[in-house]
Parts: sequence; structure tokens; C-alpha cells
Amino acid sequence: MGEPRIRTALDGVPDYRPGRPPSAADGRVPYKLSSNENPYPPLPGVLAAVTEAAARMNRYPDMGAVDLYAALSRHHAVPVSDLAVATGSVAVLYHLLQATCEHGDEVVYAWRSFEAYPIAVRLVGATPVEVPLTSAAEHDLEAMLAAIGERTRVVVVCTPNNPTGPGVGSDALAEFVARVPEDVLVVVDEAYAEFAAKPTRALELTRTRDNVVVLRTFSKAYGLAGLRVGYAVAPARIASAVRKVALPFGVSDLAQAAAVASLDAEEELLDRVDALVAERDRTVAAARELGWPVPDSQANFFWLPTAGRTTEVAEVFARDGLAVRPFAGDGIRVTIGERDANDRVLEVLRRLGS
Repeated sequence: MGEPRIRTALDGVPDYRPGRPPSAADGRVPYKLSSNENPYPPLPGVLAAVTEAAARMNRYPDMGAVDLYAALSRHHAVPVSDLAVATGSVAVLYHLLQATCEHGDEVVYAWRSFEAYPIAVRLVGATPVEVPLTSAAEHDLEAMLAAIGERTRVVVVCTPNNPTGPGVGSDALAEFVARVPEDVLVVVDEAYAEFAAKPTRALELTRTRDNVVVLRTFSKAYGLAGLRVGYAVAPARIASAVRKVALPFGVSDLAQAAAVASLDAEEELLDRVDALVAERDRTVAAARELGWPVPDSQANFFWLPTAGRTTEVAEVFARDGLAVRPFAGDGIRVTIGERDANDRVLEVLRRLGS
């Protein structure tokens, strides 16, 4: 007898591996530094908004996300028609690829970068074109331009880059976009934009170019990782296509309420971002003093280029109650957490040596 057919495109799709939770070590507090989560708890006003929304959980959420779209429109000074929300910026990316790519099309992105990229590309039957990072763990924009071919439909720029940390400068990004063919979509993934020292001005490019999309999320700086809400700012035609392929009622009522309340409380939330950036800079500087060649980081994490030692080093962290994110053969991403957690990271790095 036969069996139901599964698409052959899935044969080459890797599993997404979430950051592992930590294990207790010698009675000390364990810390999860493997998922780039914000260590701060929700602000009282945000928690109150979610609690109120929870009383309506027997009802479907507002499929039009009217309040959230209005808040984002005010926040970015763009029309609602230029926005598309979904369950995290990664979901927006999935929808974008569904709307723009067919079997045999190509999607160019730097590598190593966000590990969801090859999964999302292959799921729509497209072909990933991975362009190696530079020796400084940065995007090689010239090589990415050279990789664009007749079948290229999308180019993704992750800035700051997950998992290595460096960002793309605003002038470099503008020049890059100007040289990409107009029929190729440039997706600027800015999931960690709030942690960067200088903005890329990518949002401005969406207003002057018909082929630029910016992805943002409430998961990182805003601390709403557990509620899953992100969005795209894009030319109206592209934003409309994303909304068409999005799952109905995808963004929960709780997530919508939390996102709106977070935008209202942005000043206080960005104070927390400043504190995390200060901790990042302190931790990275100390790691470098210990001899570790940490690349520049513009995000809420930093990169240890451990290459062949990656598994060994990750296990040492684990024994100290620290869950970090290893990428076998390449390196380890370490999220900036509470000060005590970061101090323990530095203790481990001191013991390991460079």
C-alpha cells in the first residue's frame, strides 16, 4: 500500500534548534543565555494590558489588529497600508517568501546568519545562496551583490547579524540597496535594531524604494518573546501581499495588547535597552582583555569564534549552569543577561583561556 506524499522540498530542510534551558550547577542560580531573551520582567503597564486581554481569551483576536496597526503607524510615521504584522518577525519573513518565491527561485543571504533563513527558503521550494561572512564576522556586501543572478528574488541583510553581532552601516546599506536590481526584494532584518549604536536608516529606504522591506520584532528589546508579535514596514504592494498569506487570527489578543502598551511605555523600555547595551559593552571588553577575539556586537549578545572547540566550550559553560548557543564548528553565541550571569560568563572565559 502507498502512503501520503510529503513534499520533496522538506528533504533538505534542517530542524530549527531552539536555545536549550540551563541546568542547575552546585546550587548556583542557572541562567539561560541561549535564546537572546530580554532578562527584564514585563513592565507593570504591559502586564496589566495582557491581564485585561486575557479575560477575553474565549473570543478570537482582532484579525485586523486595528489598534496595533494604528500604534505602529504613529510610531513610525507610515501609513497603515505599509505595515504587516505576524507572529514574530520570522513569521513575516516566511510570509514574504511565500508571496515572492516559487520553485527554483534563489534567496541570497550571509552565512552564518539567522538559522531560520535556510529553513524558510527551502520550505517555499526556493534555493538558498549563502555568502560567507568576512573574517570580522560581518556581511560581505560586495560578495552578496556578486551572488545575485537571474533567479534571485530576495536578498536578506540581517543587521545586527544574528549570531555574530556586527551591524551594517547606514551608508553601506544605502549603497548596497542602490546597486541591487529593482526587481529583487531587499529584506533588512532588524530584529535587534534597538541595541545598535547607530540606526541603519533602513526605514527611510522603504519610503524611497519599491523593493525594500524592514522586519522588526517585539521579542527582543521589548521583552515580548513569549507572545510572538513582529511586523514589516514595506511598500504598500509588498505589505498587502504579506497580509494575504498570513494565517487568520495569527497574532493573539494578548500579543496585540502587549505590543501597543509597550509602544506607549517605550521610554522606560529603552532605558532597559541602554542598561543591556552597557552590560554588553562591559562584558565584551572584559572578554577581549582575557584574549578572546570577540567581534564587534551591536545586539544583545556576542560571538565567541570557537571553531573546533565549540562543543567543548559549550559543555564547560553548561557545567557552570550557563546555557549558551553553540553552532558546531563555528562558534558560540552568548546572550547578555543579568549582571551576575555575565560575570559568571567571564569567569568561565578566564578559566578556559583563549
